[in-house]
Amino acid sequence: MYKKVVGQFPFQDIELEKQPFPKKFPFSEFVPKVYNQIKEFIYACLKFSEDLHLSSTEVDDMIRKSTNLLLTRTLSNSLQNVIKRKNIGLTELVQIIINTTHLEKSCKYLEEFITNITNVLPETVHTTKLYGTTTFKDARHAAEEEIYTNLNQKIDQFLQLADYDWMTGDLGNKASDYLVDLIAFLRSTFAVFTHLPGKVAQTACMSACKHLATSLMQLLLEAEVRQLTLGALQQFNLDVRECEQFARSGPVPGFQEDTLQLAFIDLRQLLDLFIQWDWSTYLADYGQPNCKYLRVNPVTALTLLEKMKDTSRKNNMFAQFRKNERDKQKLIDTVAKQLRGLISSHHS
Repeated sequence: MYKKVVGQFPFQDIELEKQPFPKKFPFSEFVPKVYNQIKEFIYACLKFSEDLHLSSTEVDDMIRKSTNLLLTRTLSNSLQNVIKRKNIGLTELVQIIINTTHLEKSCKYLEEFITNITNVLPETVHTTKLYGTTTFKDARHAAEEEIYTNLNQKIDQFLQLADYDWMTGDLGNKASDYLVDLIAFLRSTFAVFTHLPGKVAQTACMSACKHLATSLMQLLLEAEVRQLTLGALQQFNLDVRECEQFARSGPVPGFQEDTLQLAFIDLRQLLDLFIQWDWSTYLADYGQPNCKYLRVNPVTALTLLEKMKDTSRKNNMFAQFRKNERDKQKLIDTVAKQLRGLISSHHS
C-alpha cells in the first residue's frame, strides 16, 4: 500500500521512509485519488486532441485550459461544498487543510506531466499556467476560516451552559463545571492541530481565546445581570484563572511567553480592580501609559459597579468598611461619581 501511494503521488518524507510498517501518511487517500483523476483527465484531453490536427502548442494550450476549468470550477466547487457542509467537524476541516496543502505542492508535477506528454516547454511564450495552486490555496483558506467559525460556535455552546448565581454570598473554590469542560474540549481540539501549518494552529488558538474572553466579558456586563455580589465575582475570577492557566500551558506551540494570556488581559485587570477594590490606584493613574489598569475602560468599570449597588448583606466585600448599609452605598456612590467625572472629562 505504501509503495502504491508513493508510486501514484509525488510525496517524499525521509522520516516516514525510516519508520517501520505500518506507515501513516499525513494526508488521506483523497490526495492520491484526486491527483490521479487530474492526470487521467489530462491524458483523456490528449487522446481527444489526436484527431483534431492541432499543433503541439495548441494541444498543450487546450489541455492546460481544460485542466484549469476542471480545477477552478468542478474541483473548487466540490471542495467548497464539502467545507461549507452543515455539521462538518473540526477533524475533517483539519484533514482538508492538510490534503489541500499536499495537493498544492503537487501542482508543479502536473505541470511537468503536461510538458512531458505535449513536448511543449513551459518557457514557450503562450503557455497557460495551471491554476491548481490557487484552487487548493483558496480551499485551504476557506477551511481555515471555517475552523475559526466552528471553534467559536463550539465555545458559544459551552457558554450557554454557564449558570452563575450572581447573587451568591458564598466564595467558591473551584472553576465552574461548564468552563472546565470547555477547556478540556479546547485542549483535545488543539491536540488534533499538530499536523496543521503552525500559523493556522496559532491563529485558531488565539481566535478561540479572544472569542472566549470577549464572551465572558459580555456575560459579566449583560443588561440582564442587574445585580451581582463579590461572591459571584470571585467565582467568575476562578473561571478566568482557569482560562489563563490554559493559555499559559501552551496548548499550541510557537507562541512567545504570555502572548496567549494577553487575550484575557481586559478581564484580568477589571477583576483585579474590583476584587482588590483598588480604586485609589485606578483613579490616580488613569490615562498614564504605564498605569496598572490600563485595559479597564471607565465605562465598563462603571457598568459593573452599578451592578454592585444594593446587593446588601450577601456582599462580604465591604465587611471591613461597613458600619451599616449606608456606608457601603456611599462608598460605591463616591467611586461611581468619580468614574462619571473621568468619563465626561475624557469623552467631552
